[in-house]
Amino acid sequence: MAIRDGTAPKVPRVVASCHSCLAWGLTYCQGLCMACYNFAGVNTTMDACGACGRAERLKKEYCRLCWCQAALERPSGPSTPLAPYVKAVRHHQLFFAGMSARQAAPRAFPRRYGTKGRPLKVPPPVVGRPSMTWIQPALFDDAAARPYRWGRIDLRCGPAPPNPWLSWALHLAQVMAESRGFDPGKLRTLNRSLVMVLADHVDGQMIRARDFEEVLHLHRASVQHVSEILSSMGILDDDRSPTFETWLAGKLESLSPGIAPDVERWILALRYGTPRRRPRAGAALSYLYAAHPALIQWSTEHDHLREITPVDVLAYADTLVGRQRQIALVALRSLFAWAKKEGVVFANPAGRIRVGRIDDLVWQSLSPEEIARTVAASTTAQARLVIALATIHAARSGAIRALQLDDVDVANRRLTIAGRSRPLDDLTRRLLIEWLDHRREQWPNTANRHVIISRESAFNLRPVSQPHIARVLRGLPATLERLRIDRQLEEALVHGADPLHLAAVFGISDAAAIRYAVNARQLLERPHESLPLDSLRTRASAERGKLSERLGSS
Repeated sequence: MAIRDGTAPKVPRVVASCHSCLAWGLTYCQGLCMACYNFAGVNTTMDACGACGRAERLKKEYCRLCWCQAALERPSGPSTPLAPYVKAVRHHQLFFAGMSARQAAPRAFPRRYGTKGRPLKVPPPVVGRPSMTWIQPALFDDAAARPYRWGRIDLRCGPAPPNPWLSWALHLAQVMAESRGFDPGKLRTLNRSLVMVLADHVDGQMIRARDFEEVLHLHRASVQHVSEILSSMGILDDDRSPTFETWLAGKLESLSPGIAPDVERWILALRYGTPRRRPRAGAALSYLYAAHPALIQWSTEHDHLREITPVDVLAYADTLVGRQRQIALVALRSLFAWAKKEGVVFANPAGRIRVGRIDDLVWQSLSPEEIARTVAASTTAQARLVIALATIHAARSGAIRALQLDDVDVANRRLTIAGRSRPLDDLTRRLLIEWLDHRREQWPNTANRHVIISRESAFNLRPVSQPHIARVLRGLPATLERLRIDRQLEEALVHGADPLHLAAVFGISDAAAIRYAVNARQLLERPHESLPLDSLRTRASAERGKLSERLGSS
């Protein structure tokens, strides 16, 4: 699938009839025209329409097709309400998608273009924290009786309400917009969100994030930016559940009520640590993935972890083979060791079961077909740069995400990756300049110092997410991690499996360098499984050269 602007997969467009409004024209995601797609993003209620009876997305109990028909049947201009006419709709006039005439009233004033037309709006005044002499605590929490409503006050039609807290928030929003390069539309949306939240704010009131989160999501406003401003003002009560705990709750729904709470305590202890144990966030994810099938199976037969016996653990382990069996046993041993220490179980049923040594994988070099599919997927400047960093410099995805503009020295041909300075080759230099030119053209005012940015991170200061980097090669055998491993393996094959050379070139640890050297030595010492030494080295260098040529020519 093609990549557009280095950010997201391009949605295929098909000329067909829209599934919602039946209009003929270009259809996009889920077979909807652009108008119906935007309508479904704002109106999430799915039910039978009050006029035509179809099961569609509804706006005030009516689908978009009935609203369009009511707009055609009303006798006067756009100022006439549509509600009396949409109730009487009993037939539909079909139309072409994207060709409806403008229904809004003509613009009374020209757009603001600085010296041309109306002058730009004056920025909000510079204000600070309102002075508070004393605070009257609320007797009851009346947040539920005061729901937030989007669009109650529009700053384009008049001044902001005279609230000192709102004035301070609008000043902070202006500062954030100037420092992060917000476009005017994003700043207007942020100001509108702050007006909705702070128009009636009083001294001493705390604003809960759950109260306005759903409204902002519904209108595609940034909850993060509003939360940052309210947090800096000291009036935010962030009562939202962390993403990890929400994901964990979904995983525990399939377990029995007697097993799920203990598993939750075990995972949280792994992730956040205890007074006598360091946090292990990566182990919490991998252990739960490995032990979850066994816990689901035992939940159908047992009500508590105390009922699990060594026979049950061995019976489940016998259904697995190889590395999968070893990882599952390690996860179960960790679970029952924690349960024994916390007094959840009387005896550890997995304590005497031997896991065995987990042998390191013997990686093979990438095939020409896998390399060709990788190059075919790199259709944008960002994708080509990311693949080059992983292929030539053996950079991990985390190091690519953390790469900042200060780490790139194009004039002196130096590149700093994960704190280690490296020479900048011609191919990476050309791809880097190509991406930086696109980055400057696409987001000229961004304050994000990271080299790789997206439409979301351009207005923040954080790096892009891990799925954004992995999206380039999702579903392909040659992922970024696989390309990094292949680069280090190729270096080991060409230079005689010398761990000292690998540690000096890539800056990896001694254990990692020895592991790659052993992997390369196993490939070189097995003539019945691999090519001779000279042929294997020549093929590794040739494949690396082909990949560089294809990246440079694409």
